[in-house]
Amino acid sequence: MDNQIQLISDGDGIAVIGNPTDVKRFFASEGLLSLSKDLVLRRLGPLLRAGAGVAQAGSEIAANSGRWLKLTEESAHLYKKYGLMESKTPGISYAMVGKPGSIESWLQVSEGPGSLLTNPTILAGAAGIMAQLARQHEMNEIKSYLARIDKKVDDVLHAQKDTELGKVFGAGQDIGSAMTVLEREGQVDDDTWSTVQARTHTITDALGWALGRLDALAKRAESTTKIGDLAKITKEAESQVQELLAVVARCFELQDALDVLRLQRVLDKSPDKLDGRRLALKDDRQERRELISQKIECLMARMDAAAGTANSNVLLHLPAHRSLVGSINHVGITVDDFHRPLGIESGRHPLEATRWWDAARDPMQLKNAAAEAGRKAAVGASVVVVGAAGVWASRVALAREERGEEE
Repeated sequence: MDNQIQLISDGDGIAVIGNPTDVKRFFASEGLLSLSKDLVLRRLGPLLRAGAGVAQAGSEIAANSGRWLKLTEESAHLYKKYGLMESKTPGISYAMVGKPGSIESWLQVSEGPGSLLTNPTILAGAAGIMAQLARQHEMNEIKSYLARIDKKVDDVLHAQKDTELGKVFGAGQDIGSAMTVLEREGQVDDDTWSTVQARTHTITDALGWALGRLDALAKRAESTTKIGDLAKITKEAESQVQELLAVVARCFELQDALDVLRLQRVLDKSPDKLDGRRLALKDDRQERRELISQKIECLMARMDAAAGTANSNVLLHLPAHRSLVGSINHVGITVDDFHRPLGIESGRHPLEATRWWDAARDPMQLKNAAAEAGRKAAVGASVVVVGAAGVWASRVALAREERGEEE
């Protein structure tokens, strides 16, 4: 690999392997050095010992190093710039690049003999390590999110009556200990893995509980069309949604850690199965993301429907309408904050409360107010006064608007 570096991408990140100095110079030339991380190629040790067919590649790795970078808007240009090509390893693209010449740019070169890219076993191993780094990157993003919203997830879980949820705290400690073992020893021993493996269902149960609670909130918002009740439900949802999403985020973080440990376990024990496990875990993660997104989208759809109901009945319910819109916007911000560390795009825009004097000029608003006043009149004559007051107030609002006054 003299005078060359090698680029590998799995769609989540880009790894660069080569002489340590060249690798750092490459990232520095792209302005991305500070964002890159050590690829931890030493984790390939078990794979290199698995057979003689990788002996030459092993010597190449011993003489070189690698760095990894999360694929973001800032780094995605590398993919196009250096024309990464699909490899025989599913989901993996690669390229070989020469050292910068007199024009101070990195030049694309042909694949040469002895390249790591010609060895599918090593390429699969590198892809496995890249998957681990992608999970660890996401774990760090989730930790920052939880610290930013200042939610003590373990306290939230302990506060629940379901004793099974309280076990998430212990599961988190066991998984954290296993990650420490991996970082210090480069592998996961049998005892450590046995302890962690026994905790996996605890995480999935807690995730299911939190998603079930989000479903329950959506159903509550769907169960009534009364503006006052909807305002109360959305107000209560403000704090509940943030707590539930904090629990979901913690579960996702622990699932990421379990994926890192699973990949290392396969690399240590059955390196020939590493690529299949990498792809399976990637599919599982995508399914989790889609499930979580579906639950959140369902909740927000119910919230928006509640806003639509309130928006068509502003004249007699202005305070409730404003409260409801404010609560839904707060929940929307909470959801956006949750989506960010998971890399989920959000195209949601905040809702705007309808001004009373605008509603007073809307024939449909007047019709709805009159219809509601009429229904209430059937219960008690005193309610007729409310309807009359609404009509009178609408005229006052129009007069004030004509004078340029604010409410």
